[in-house]
Amino acid sequence: MTSPQPRPKKPPRWLLRRPDPDAPARLFLFPYSGCGASMFQGWPRRIGAIDVCLVQPPARQNRIGEPHYGTYENMARELVAYLRPHLDRPFAFFGHCGGALPGIEVTRQLAAAGLPLPQRVFVSGQVAPHDGPYSRLFELDRDGLRAELGHIITRLGGEPTGPLVEMGLEVLANDLEANRRYAPGRVTVGCGITAIGWSEDTEIPATLMGGWQDVSADCRTVELRGGHFDFLSAPQALLAEIRRDFGGVADAPAKQEQTVG
Repeated sequence: MTSPQPRPKKPPRWLLRRPDPDAPARLFLFPYSGCGASMFQGWPRRIGAIDVCLVQPPARQNRIGEPHYGTYENMARELVAYLRPHLDRPFAFFGHCGGALPGIEVTRQLAAAGLPLPQRVFVSGQVAPHDGPYSRLFELDRDGLRAELGHIITRLGGEPTGPLVEMGLEVLANDLEANRRYAPGRVTVGCGITAIGWSEDTEIPATLMGGWQDVSADCRTVELRGGHFDFLSAPQALLAEIRRDFGGVADAPAKQEQTVG
């Protein structure tokens, strides 16, 4: 009697949903520390003609059983391999706070591999790599992180129950450690950057974001009205900046801008 053959491992699910094969452009959204891709539930599925694609790192939500990526370099290495078939048309990255730096590292590794680069990297509420790591969360103990996670869950419309908070606490701690360890020094990327600050952001004040000018020769800075978490609702001012810097491919009838879910 032969032994049963082990089942082949399923490929990692780096995107929460399959990209639209008919969309002329794609925007990949990176979640920030402690969260998964569903944090973008308030965003449209399309921004004009741009298909909104949600990046899902391991160790959370539908990938809860997978080990944490450890470092942004590790995360980018796996993500670059996964994204190759989806880089066949204009694309860009967007990340806020702890989600901004993985987009930069993925861009660096795409360049090193000779693969297509994003049209733009949109970085929101985060300092440039050579000005970091920077976050008040680095100073919090586990009780402080637990309270912060409850605040994040509430912001996302959830109920911060004990099991939910404890489940996410390790993810938040590991994500922050990856942020703390990311110290590539003064880096440059061969694509444009739009650095988006927020007028009422007390976590990462817009005045700390000037270093992005050194990361790209084509860097545009903009300050939007709102606080650190206001990007979650995809305000029209933010979507307008994305459409502006993505270029003409973003133009499409407004009826295509439907909310996720």
